[in-house]
Amino acid sequence: MLQQAKPSVRLDAAPNETAEDKRAEILGAFRDSWETYERLFAVMARDEAYYRRADPLRHPLIFYLGHTACFFVNKLTLAGLVDRRVNPRFESIFAIGVDEMSWDDLDDRLYDWPPVAEVFAYRSQVRAVIEQVIATQPLTLPITWEDPFWPVLMGIEHERIHLETSSVLIRQLPLDLVRPRPDWPVCPDRSPAPTPGWTDVAGGLVTLGKPRDHHLYGWDNEYGREDVAVSAFRAGTLLVSHDEFRAFMDDGGYTDERWWTAEGWAWRQFRQATHPLFWVPQTDGGWNLRCLAEEIPLPGNWPVEVNQLEAKAFCNWKAAREGRPIRLPTEAEWYRLLDQSGLPDRLDWTGAPGNIDLAGWASSTPVDAHMHAGFGDLLGNVWQWTETPINGFTGFAVHPLYDDFSTPTFDGKHNLIKGGSWISTGNEATRHSRYAFRRHFFQHAGFRYVDSEQTVIVRDDVYETDELVAQYCEFHYGETRFGVPNFAVRCAEICRDLVGGSRPARALDLGCATGRASFELARFCDEVTGIDFSARFIRVCHQLQENGHIRYAIPDEGELVSFREQSLAALDLDATAGRIEFRQGDAHNLKPQFTGYDLVLAANLVDRLYDPARFLADITGRVRAGGLLVILSPYTWLDEFTPRDKWLGGRKVDGENVTTLAALRAHLGGTFEAVGEPMDVPFVIRETRRKHQHTVSQLTAWRRR
Repeated sequence: MLQQAKPSVRLDAAPNETAEDKRAEILGAFRDSWETYERLFAVMARDEAYYRRADPLRHPLIFYLGHTACFFVNKLTLAGLVDRRVNPRFESIFAIGVDEMSWDDLDDRLYDWPPVAEVFAYRSQVRAVIEQVIATQPLTLPITWEDPFWPVLMGIEHERIHLETSSVLIRQLPLDLVRPRPDWPVCPDRSPAPTPGWTDVAGGLVTLGKPRDHHLYGWDNEYGREDVAVSAFRAGTLLVSHDEFRAFMDDGGYTDERWWTAEGWAWRQFRQATHPLFWVPQTDGGWNLRCLAEEIPLPGNWPVEVNQLEAKAFCNWKAAREGRPIRLPTEAEWYRLLDQSGLPDRLDWTGAPGNIDLAGWASSTPVDAHMHAGFGDLLGNVWQWTETPINGFTGFAVHPLYDDFSTPTFDGKHNLIKGGSWISTGNEATRHSRYAFRRHFFQHAGFRYVDSEQTVIVRDDVYETDELVAQYCEFHYGETRFGVPNFAVRCAEICRDLVGGSRPARALDLGCATGRASFELARFCDEVTGIDFSARFIRVCHQLQENGHIRYAIPDEGELVSFREQSLAALDLDATAGRIEFRQGDAHNLKPQFTGYDLVLAANLVDRLYDPARFLADITGRVRAGGLLVILSPYTWLDEFTPRDKWLGGRKVDGENVTTLAALRAHLGGTFEAVGEPMDVPFVIRETRRKHQHTVSQLTAWRRR
């Protein structure tokens, strides 16, 4: 049996525990993770194994040997806990390159990897530095997100992640490059699989997310809160076994496109996959199973290990065979299973509740070996794929020392795995852990299926990284700068003042961009239409209506960015969303139904149109008698947007200067009358942390005769 990992470090103090006791606890956890990681690499038979790329989409294992030590140095340097680098060259080549490349975007770069002995020597140097930090850094309790000891815990948990991912890569090396070891034993319990069955799960409310004051370390994506109502469902009593999965294979599952998603079939074609990765075909038609450093005859009663695309294909096949809505569980449904089991969180275990935390074997075990509340392997054995792409909960924030841990995976392409595996330790073995990988990725991961009528809702609110769109998200929903009021809010306030005590039945926000003015207009208008030419802008508006919040990344300096989140509720605008219709459209050529408006706002639009005079002629017929047309513009005429001969103003006509204000009066004077005097409305657009545009628009208001 394996040597069980040390428990996770509590962030707070136990009764009668001192800061020095906590320091010793942290040192013990560090040594445990560090030494266990190096013990894993002892299965490598010779140095050649470190340089063989086990997976074409990942670096060779020499990178991962150096990476976890390099990570400590880089984070402790950023935190100001060490003032010099241990090996600048190593801390460059081992710094990045961890997330697997896309299967259709191979990375063929060559690296000048150092000798294995030098990397182990580097690890010894780094270990001494870390132990010195742990011994001398002032320690106060509880340890918080901002505490200097947080990056120490971050490094420990980071190494525990790579203990697992490196073991998956070792498992893919040729057998002659690895050697079985008695301290990594394979489970001897192998037999045909038990008959699969179903267990009912009651519906209920699931609260996702970890509170900030939780007593265990957490990665950024774990914090926040989301309440999800889960309908009653049935779940597979056991994880899908090798025997059960083989029925899918024998029925032509890998050759029948019907069962696969488009992404899944493209991957299958690319890899020419005909069986799970760790199955090894034998000449007699049988199968072996590749374990960490050896092959054994395929145990029918162990869980199958596949990627999410294969798991989903199996579920689609089984759903068709049984005529039931069978699929993978969602993240919330997995939590519902865990809640029904009554299993406690890691610090409250009286013993490992399954094949997890290195408390069992260096392999899977039978799917019915660890039963709780009618379910096998709720925790441990193999990770369990879900239907849910990872995203941040409401309240998500990145840690400044590791701002790219989660956000690169918030792209709809990385699905959550839950429950842990036999080698999951530390944070990975906790209730709130949230790890996600690309759907074609291989981990010690399998799956169980559920039978549920509840529709799977995939949140389409990834971080907006389109530079212009993100800039406008910040312009509309970000903080005010230099004392200049929010432009969209100010425009709506002026419109409200102009209509006086009346309540417009219909308003049009033309050139609405990311929609803030539309939401503000809906505070005092019965119906609002927001129209913009850009589908990218309108997509943000729809996200706000559907999800109530948006997330976006804005540049700070160079390639560094900051991440923002804003919600309608925080702006007291959640009640307005149902009164707005957002549409893509051309201001020069609106559809006939967009007419009969009591109020039209065209903010910073006319000097970005290819034919502004045509726009003015068209909009006249869309404003009701007595209705208002409000135009704002800085009159920044540019050839790239408007041909010079179509500029309303800012040019000479017949030798005379023509201003845009004069042109507006000429175009609108026959049908509209001016309301009040022109008004200056300044605005600030943030480009980077230290670069902003400060511009002044002129507002004119016109009432339809």
